[in-house]
Amino acid sequence: MKIKHKNKKRTLMKKSNPKGNPPRISFVEMTQQVLPGDTNVHGTVFGGKVMQWIDIAGAVCAMRHAREMVVTASFDRVDFHAPARLGHIMVLKAQVNYAGRTSLEVGVQVLAENPLTGERLLTTDALITYVGIDKVGKPIPVPPVLPETEEEIQRYKTGEARRSSRKYAQKIPKS
Repeated sequence: MKIKHKNKKRTLMKKSNPKGNPPRISFVEMTQQVLPGDTNVHGTVFGGKVMQWIDIAGAVCAMRHAREMVVTASFDRVDFHAPARLGHIMVLKAQVNYAGRTSLEVGVQVLAENPLTGERLLTTDALITYVGIDKVGKPIPVPPVLPETEEEIQRYKTGEARRSSRKYAQKIPKS
């Protein structure tokens, strides 16, 4: 039996809406299994490996929102709450919280899932700032975030406050 395939590309959205996008459009859920090369002598995943996965999930989320290339500008906060062990399945959930003119704040939550029981435990959460860039690496405008739920509105407001704090801190002379 032959199966015919049409060579048509399907996309969720070709270009980002310049008027803005709700966080659900760019939400990312990514999984990774903790393998022996990902662990330390205690049998738990390296924090740096978790940060790598966080950066990947966050960047995909930011690119989906902007429909442009992005670069990591800063890891604003990373909190490790519990270890993940060899064999666990890491579930990373990324969502755009706030977007400024050229930058986006993405929140990433990391859960460790025991593959035998299905039990999930929060291991890490992080806030990362990405900047939209053009083909030569120059910052470009990104669409605003259009929060829809109460939780998204709260994430938007706190993201906006953190951005204001970062901008203020950049103006303080460093000694």
